[in-house]
Amino acid sequence: MHEFTYITAFTVGLMGGVHCVGMCGGIVGALSFASHSNKDTAAPALLSLLLAYNFGRLFSYTIAGGLMGALGWLVSVWTDIQFIQVLLQLIAALFMLMMGLYISGWWMGLVRLEKAGAVVWQKIQPMAQKLLPVKTPLHAISLGLLWGWLPCGLVYSVLVWSVSAGSFQQGALLMLSFGLGTLPNLLAMGFFANRLKQFVQKQAVRNLAGGLVILFSLWSLFLAVRLLL
Repeated sequence: MHEFTYITAFTVGLMGGVHCVGMCGGIVGALSFASHSNKDTAAPALLSLLLAYNFGRLFSYTIAGGLMGALGWLVSVWTDIQFIQVLLQLIAALFMLMMGLYISGWWMGLVRLEKAGAVVWQKIQPMAQKLLPVKTPLHAISLGLLWGWLPCGLVYSVLVWSVSAGSFQQGALLMLSFGLGTLPNLLAMGFFANRLKQFVQKQAVRNLAGGLVILFSLWSLFLAVRLLL
């Protein structure tokens, strides 16, 4: 895959932070609460828990992206490789377009994906709840590994995008790039929860973030359609 694709995935994650703050704000709040048990070491403890949690979350994203990329490779092996790759790129671009509309709040169709994923989450959630309250970085990593499967339309959309990567390695790198893009917002959430939440809830911020993702999607659509013609 071209480096531009990974940069795009990172940017989608960064711009999608307006959604991530809402989806993962609860768990970040729980980590913040756990770290304040000792006021003298609150900031270092919080940072260690946040880093551990996000390491687990990004690891789950990477593995899931790799599996989806491997699935795309299998499909391309069994069929016309070039046509399938272009078709998957087209589907990925359409999902990216939906992501942009979702982030901006202009169209919430991806909520249906979250409802579908809730079936899986119902099986995982009891295990995640057993790890609360989080007291050690190991607990935080374990929680992140499970929380990476939280039903999220944004994550699921990038997973569909990962199918077009065409291999396990590239699919994993695509999801890792996306996950790294979400990292700044969630780390900041741990220290500036109220201010960040108020900022990302502003419609102007959502419009800007969603608009940039939509621009990426339109460019990707143009490239895919050009290959089909």
